[in-house]
Amino acid sequence: MATINDNYLKLKAGYLFPEIARRVNAFAEANPDAKIIKLGIGDVTEPLPESCRKAMVKAVEDMGDRSLFKGYGPEQGYAWLREKIATYDFQSRGCAIDASEIFISDGSKCDTGNILDIFGNNNKIAVTDPVYPVYVDTNVMAGHTGPTNEQGEYEGLVYLPINAENNFTAELPTEKVDLIYLCFPNNPTGATATKDYLKKWVDYAKANGSIIFFDAAYEAFITDPNLPHSIYEIEGAKDCAIEFRSFSKNAGFTGTRCALTVVPKTLMAKASDGSDVEVWKLWNRRQSTKFNGVSYIVQRGAEAVYSEEGQAQVKELVSFYLENATIIREKLTAAGLSVYGGVNAPYVWVKTPNGLSSWDFFDKLLQVVNVVGTPGSGFGAAGEGYFRISAFNSRENVEEAMQRITENLKL
Repeated sequence: MATINDNYLKLKAGYLFPEIARRVNAFAEANPDAKIIKLGIGDVTEPLPESCRKAMVKAVEDMGDRSLFKGYGPEQGYAWLREKIATYDFQSRGCAIDASEIFISDGSKCDTGNILDIFGNNNKIAVTDPVYPVYVDTNVMAGHTGPTNEQGEYEGLVYLPINAENNFTAELPTEKVDLIYLCFPNNPTGATATKDYLKKWVDYAKANGSIIFFDAAYEAFITDPNLPHSIYEIEGAKDCAIEFRSFSKNAGFTGTRCALTVVPKTLMAKASDGSDVEVWKLWNRRQSTKFNGVSYIVQRGAEAVYSEEGQAQVKELVSFYLENATIIREKLTAAGLSVYGGVNAPYVWVKTPNGLSSWDFFDKLLQVVNVVGTPGSGFGAAGEGYFRISAFNSRENVEEAMQRITENLKL
């Protein structure tokens, strides 16, 4: 009989967001007249920018013209898109990233998991706690961990707690680690990182031969000119970091799927015989073997983000969601809750009131005011006692949700 990958059996009962969906669906079936407002997952609600839509329509028309038709594209992504990304997202900020170091993909979620394909099983891996669950779960699937302990932590991972006391920015590990996951602006806490803070991590990584996986999916929400958008704004980062970005949150591509990963050609790792290996070559080989690339139509839509019209439209979208975050933050603060994030980030991180557990607060919000958020414990043991609220929704829904919570929920 065929056998399975037993590592999957070590995973907790269910991925966080499917469990939320299960509870919400059960409530909706039992209360069909309830108007549920979902501020849980980070899915966008507003339409794609007009420039992107027009570019995609034109690309569809291209596919009907034999002279313009595109079949398989380059696995790394079309050069015309990668060159614009290099120019607008990196070189404009003083980052010496070349288009050849950029890989187009169908999601940064996918890439942060798939990147493990090219790294060995004997690496010591550090994650913050709380953390985006994909980082942990994909390491479990890959066999990099043992079972969970009583706190829900997996043996074999180094957990770096983030909390209000350290401004939700982890301290450097006290032990040597090989792979480090950092996410800024942070999901789920909404925290941001200064250049000085990231410089400490780059220095640590270079001193210890570590590699940083830097998730910058929410960089477009940074409005503070003093905060870095890319880890490559830090000197030396090209020698120790891989950066992941997405078009999902800034341009609303959650349903059309387009993202990118930057692997500098100067980034090296060790083979088992002690020799240095160029990580770029391994990732290129992995993508060429396991991935056929993002569709021509979607890449044309992503390219339009860098047009003059696209830049203005994306800025408007980002501003809209940031205004939602401000509303959430201000209303909940006025209601007496301890609130974090929501500035330079689309997530608001809330301390649950009256000692409620994060899942109990989830159930109370759902059942009393029909509003859905995300329990902090779903992001890790240190997330217990906190709750994430997403700014990705319509203005009407955000305002109504805040009114329901502040007027009808006894906090």
